[in-house]
Amino acid sequence: MTPEQAGAPEAPRFRRALVYWLQLGCISFGGPAGQVALMHQELVERRRWISEGRFLHALNYCMLLPGPEAQQLATYLGWLLHGVRGGIAAGLLFVLPSLLLLIALSWAYLALGSTASAALLAGVKPAVIAVIAHAAWRVGSRSLRRPPARWLALLAFAVLSLLPVQAWTFPLLLALAALCGWLWRDAFAAPAATPALAEERRPALIDDHSPTPAHAEIRPHRLLAIALLGLGLGLAVWGLLRLLDGAEGRLTDMAAFFTQAALLTFGGAYAVLPYVFHNAVQTYGWISAPQMLDGLALGESTPGPLIMVVAFIGYLGAAGVEQHWAAGIAGALVASFFTFLPSFLFILLGAPWVERSRSFSALTAPLSAIGAVVLAAIAHLAVVLAVQQFWPASGFDARSALLASLGLLALVRGWLGVVPLLALSAVLGWIWL
Repeated sequence: MTPEQAGAPEAPRFRRALVYWLQLGCISFGGPAGQVALMHQELVERRRWISEGRFLHALNYCMLLPGPEAQQLATYLGWLLHGVRGGIAAGLLFVLPSLLLLIALSWAYLALGSTASAALLAGVKPAVIAVIAHAAWRVGSRSLRRPPARWLALLAFAVLSLLPVQAWTFPLLLALAALCGWLWRDAFAAPAATPALAEERRPALIDDHSPTPAHAEIRPHRLLAIALLGLGLGLAVWGLLRLLDGAEGRLTDMAAFFTQAALLTFGGAYAVLPYVFHNAVQTYGWISAPQMLDGLALGESTPGPLIMVVAFIGYLGAAGVEQHWAAGIAGALVASFFTFLPSFLFILLGAPWVERSRSFSALTAPLSAIGAVVLAAIAHLAVVLAVQQFWPASGFDARSALLASLGLLALVRGWLGVVPLLALSAVLGWIWL
């Protein structure tokens, strides 16, 4: 049965997908959980380009990788829709708006001594909390349909809430979840859809039982070509930096360090940042601790992956005390390039194998168990952000809480989509908060 016969949407043209990925890059507030929630709301719920199961399968794989999981997920979904060019375009457009914005704000930070006003963002933050909470509820109602998955999610939520979270906490939870899924495969295998659920769920373009697209087939010669091109590109840029900047130049050091950070830090942006903070401030002295905190504030209050704070570090570190804007831009580009290049390779080389693994219970059950922990992490982040936003040092912020509650109600009832909600919340925040 063709997608049209089954009621699935038509395949989006490549240009239409490009517009969506660029739009996502412009509105992707809220860190990794918020960005995953945005993609789920648009791609699974509204546009139906991909099914819930395929989305979660991709997300669970991305959570296992070092580096920024939201950008990796965008790359994976773009690849699934339009092949290698779709993956590269989705990954680049997801980070491009935040890169350009952070370069501009970094220049303003040095030139003017202050950051841009955050008044518009005052309303966006409560809306982001609503988006994350809505995504956790929607995904949980469908993916936690078996008691073992529910108990594992509750246990992970309790660990994240009650124990001090270290850099290794989340990777350890993922590893234990994968072990549980492998040991008790039948318990974590996805149950068959009930008639009520099957009737509720509208078919997607790439559905649970859709055949693997031709570009997603495992072809060793193609994977080898991608690996050689990716490694060759990285070595070429590094060699050019070494030639122009010297073996111990600042840009050369940035290339080596941010590659190492991208390869060795698991657990998403929140696990990477302590490692980056320590080395950028203490080991290399590119920026000061107060500047690093200012950079984190910029990263939290602008769209795009939180790890894009590396652009701020690269700009300030390369600009130096002389505040050379051209050197600063070069530093921001170098830091971003070597941070994200490994993520593109992880997805373009690993995604075909992940797609094939959908039929292997020995692999899908561990990924399903990992999904329960991922859901717990998203729910935990929603709670943490809500506490920070609604109970600042000055006391309970009733207006922010009301704005988030109304936003959640609008999403649950289907009154507003994510993009209109964020836009309306920004205006309300400017006027009211």
